[in-house]
Amino acid sequence: MSSPVEPCRKPTLAVTWVLLLSGLMGVFSGCGEQKERKKTGAPAPATAVVVAPVLEKTVPLSLDLVARIQAKETVELRARVAGFLEKQLFQEGREVKKDQILYIIDRKPYEAKRASAMAQLAMAKAQVEQAGARLDKARKDVARLTPLAREQAVPQQDLDTALAQEVMARADVSQAKANVEKAKADVVQAELDLGYCTITAPFDGLIGRSLVNPGNLVGRNESTLLNSVSLVDPIWVSFSIPEADYLRFARRGRQDRTSRPPDMVIILADDSVYAHKGRSVMADRTMDIQTGTFSVVAEFPNPDGLLRPNQFARVRFPAELIENAVLVPRRAVMEQQSARVVYVVTPENRVALRTVVLGEAFQNMVIVKRGLEKGERVIVEGLLKVRPGMTVAPTDKPLTQEPKAG
Repeated sequence: MSSPVEPCRKPTLAVTWVLLLSGLMGVFSGCGEQKERKKTGAPAPATAVVVAPVLEKTVPLSLDLVARIQAKETVELRARVAGFLEKQLFQEGREVKKDQILYIIDRKPYEAKRASAMAQLAMAKAQVEQAGARLDKARKDVARLTPLAREQAVPQQDLDTALAQEVMARADVSQAKANVEKAKADVVQAELDLGYCTITAPFDGLIGRSLVNPGNLVGRNESTLLNSVSLVDPIWVSFSIPEADYLRFARRGRQDRTSRPPDMVIILADDSVYAHKGRSVMADRTMDIQTGTFSVVAEFPNPDGLLRPNQFARVRFPAELIENAVLVPRRAVMEQQSARVVYVVTPENRVALRTVVLGEAFQNMVIVKRGLEKGERVIVEGLLKVRPGMTVAPTDKPLTQEPKAG
């Protein structure tokens, strides 16, 4: 038989009182320690902040301006003769080659006009020959009758009649020759009209969408617009430069006339940098009085046709070289009551507030024109935790960096 299980014993009243007194003593001793710390005035730990040194170096500044891409040349394709549009011999929105046939207008009426004009030219040439023969006969009659009339062998009236016929024959020859010239002009015009029936590409470029479909009557009482072709390699990029920047560039160019225009780059809509660089090719004659800017055009290679007319982008080019520029990180600068301020950590690790005057931005930093000097330390992380006069624990490592597990 198994032995009976003994029941659990409850703690005695004496043990309970001992435990209770031990807890109370711990509480009282903790309160005493807190009061003792307050009496001694032990300082709180310094606030940790991340600092960065104020730098001084030569900075190349670039200027970014909004730009619009446009074709260097754009030609409108119009129907210069009236007729039915018979054929469209290209793919819309694709590249076309110089002299490539794009549209054909019904040629038959103009072929008939050319044939008629050539027939009129042949008739006019025949009339010239006939008039020339009459003039030759009239001249011979005058030459024969002149000595006879002088000797009174023939009546004077016969000579006068011969002279009059010579004058009329000479006028007929002149008229016939004029008719020949007119007939030639009619042939040229007929050939031009026939040539206008075939519309070709004026240069290698990009063609757009057709505005008229084959089968429609075009060129009646007006030169119907059919399409447009744009020259896109090279391509132009136009932008406006503020007057102050223009004056700065103009002065620098006058000082160094041997320097060529600076290379420019394009920043596309997806923030990618276009692979090819360009240069300015011309500036507008006058300033825009409404915006206070000058219009400038730059030319860029576009061999793969990536750039299209009417795209928007940003054009970037070097503006100037600033020597001994004082730089601080952008995130160190705060705005306070319409002023720009930074927190500086003194050699004693105390926080001081400085008002600064800023210049242009450079990468992730900004130029400080006034308020800081090289070698000073500015707070870049922990700005919301500090106040002027506080003692801080500066470090150059991010506060969010976690130590790696060993």
